[in-house]
Amino acid sequence: MTISTDNILESNEFRDAVGAEWTFLSDSGRKVQQDLDIQEYTDPHHNPMIPHTFVLEPGLVIYKIYNGYWFWGRPSPEDLRKDLREVTRKIRPDWDLSTPGLRENWEGDKTLHYPYKSRK
Repeated sequence: MTISTDNILESNEFRDAVGAEWTFLSDSGRKVQQDLDIQEYTDPHHNPMIPHTFVLEPGLVIYKIYNGYWFWGRPSPEDLRKDLREVTRKIRPDWDLSTPGLRENWEGDKTLHYPYKSRK
């Protein structure tokens, strides 16, 4: 998801220009910027936000935060792949199939295996 301080029209134009297939939100009132204290102080004229990328675990728990501009502050696809791999490892009890008890669970009710895990 992208949140910008642009108005809705500008946000939609930018989304279309980059061919984004993810959600774009407009925060022209800068509520998110103020709540998170992420005003970019080097450009008081335009009053933009410091770009942030959040990698989230289930329940919207923050796993990692990247902040900054261009290539030195934003995560690469490889950074995100590694982060999402670790998040998945944390939430999937069947990540390592050599874990004791997994084979027995597979031969039983399969509740420790995706997608058979009980959904409460």
